[in-house]
Amino acid sequence: MRTALRLGLSLAFAAVFAGSAMAAVAMGEQYPLKNASFSFEGPFGTYDRAALQRGFQIYNEVCKNCHSLNRVSFTSLTEPGGPEFSEAEAKAIAASYQIPADPNKQGQLYDDKGSRLTRPGILADRFPPPYPNEEAARATFNGALPPDLSVIVKARDGGPQYIYSLLTGFGQTPPKGFTVVDGKYFNPYFPSWNISMPPPLADGAVTYTDGTKATLDQEARDVVTFLAWAGEPKMEQRKRLGFEVLVFLTVLAGLLYLSYRRVWKDAH
Repeated sequence: MRTALRLGLSLAFAAVFAGSAMAAVAMGEQYPLKNASFSFEGPFGTYDRAALQRGFQIYNEVCKNCHSLNRVSFTSLTEPGGPEFSEAEAKAIAASYQIPADPNKQGQLYDDKGSRLTRPGILADRFPPPYPNEEAARATFNGALPPDLSVIVKARDGGPQYIYSLLTGFGQTPPKGFTVVDGKYFNPYFPSWNISMPPPLADGAVTYTDGTKATLDQEARDVVTFLAWAGEPKMEQRKRLGFEVLVFLTVLAGLLYLSYRRVWKDAH
């Protein structure tokens, strides 16, 4: 009798587990994020300058064709705590982008072919979006809108680990029972598993100017580092100031304690 009861309970639990697993597959529950670590994490973390420059190369050669970076200015590429390109390098980068121009002498914004007048970028400009407006972007991607990457690392749960997991999560076989929607791609680190973005990175997607081997893992780590900086370009200054404040408060607390002992030493 007891054996039959135990068998019945085991079968019931197995059925419940199987049902839960099938429900998870049907809903596309996000996989646990990969345990990637980065130099900028922690109270004393800093940005890797070489990784920032390589990450910018990834954005400039791969990501900018779909994603904007509209809160980042070209001059910030030269500032301490960032990629720290030279001024000449940053000017060349800015000039490689076309920025919507002010009206010409005739007050025109468009040429005789209907194209928007543009000019080469300067250090004071911000990175321009790849599309003139949201409607044009959605029309290109079947209704999907590529997000701006300026604060993407800070805006997503999981931060750098989420972006890294997403970028390296393509190419897996969907579990049995899950359907990949036409025009989308399977990525188990994306909520719902169906993502509109095709795999942006692959081994050898770029040729790094510093000679680093461009593996998928390296590319993902570098662009995550760059995007983390884009979202918090003053992180190193903030951490340094926080440490200095803690040291000051510790010294102040010590001085106050010594003063207290001196003032009240004869009161007891």
